[in-house]
Amino acid sequence: MILALSFHDDLHAIAVQHAVRARGEEFHILECDAVSGRPGLTWHLSGTPDGSAASAAVPTSEGRTVPPAQAKLLWWRRARADQQLTMSAAGSDGAGLGAQQVSLVNNDCRGALGGILAASFHGEWISPPEATDRASDKVYQLWVARQAGFRVPRTLITQSRDEVVDFTREVGRVIVKPVVGARGPSLYTRWIGDPQALPAESFAVCPATYQEYVPGRHHIRLNCFGERMFAARIETEELDWRPDLNVPITRWPVPQDLARLVRRVLDRLGLPMGVVDLKLTPGGEPVWLEVNPQGQFLFLEPLTGEPLTEHFADYLVTAAATADGDRRR
Repeated sequence: MILALSFHDDLHAIAVQHAVRARGEEFHILECDAVSGRPGLTWHLSGTPDGSAASAAVPTSEGRTVPPAQAKLLWWRRARADQQLTMSAAGSDGAGLGAQQVSLVNNDCRGALGGILAASFHGEWISPPEATDRASDKVYQLWVARQAGFRVPRTLITQSRDEVVDFTREVGRVIVKPVVGARGPSLYTRWIGDPQALPAESFAVCPATYQEYVPGRHHIRLNCFGERMFAARIETEELDWRPDLNVPITRWPVPQDLARLVRRVLDRLGLPMGVVDLKLTPGGEPVWLEVNPQGQFLFLEPLTGEPLTEHFADYLVTAAATADGDRRR
């Protein structure tokens, strides 16, 4: 049995579920935002020292309950979404719960589900929660990529306008983007012109990431599923390719030396898989931008013709079989 933890109606999880089930494997989706109001989540631990009487069950997206201990692999795709509170809980006017109560529901649902899985699931994590959280830190992953041998953009994180002014003089053209970001509309990478023309207070509000501009028009979206890698080349002059996909996007064969370097970074981050963004300089040198431990890849299928869902399903099934074999020995 393979489990996937994600949010309600996640297209990636649903597509992979169909592909894995087509291979004859049992696959269930656990919806992290649909614990409230749905029965089935339970954990019981006896008071005996050996803890052998522990039992657990979690609800699936299809209304079943399954024991996590019987799963061979858990795809930790998305785990942080708030609850979709039912009308009965929120009240018919949507005002039944106050802010503190909503926070309690969200925190306890998230904590109970995560804790039960941590205590009861003993198979392969794709990827482990601790590694996923750590690797999601873009400051940390940039440092790890540089230590592993990648070229990375010269980077400054600061709240000081004076430091941004000095950095701009040092590196030339500079871009700015959030350190973490926020829910809601995407915050895209932007140019920063003359920082002295902006008030110092706007810099002091919170830190931002300032980086040297890496010239070139070839962006690489590299999907690493274990030892197999599938990449797309996105050709655009824009800083951030995400707002406009009506540009040339093609399959891009991953050179072996680059594959080894990517695998080295992900191994140091503790990630079996990851979706990596690179940029090629005019001379063809790959520059590391970031890795998303559970990045989006479904959108590339119709654009490149690469069957990424099938590749990922193969990866999960193989990893589950390997984990099951290791557990039996």
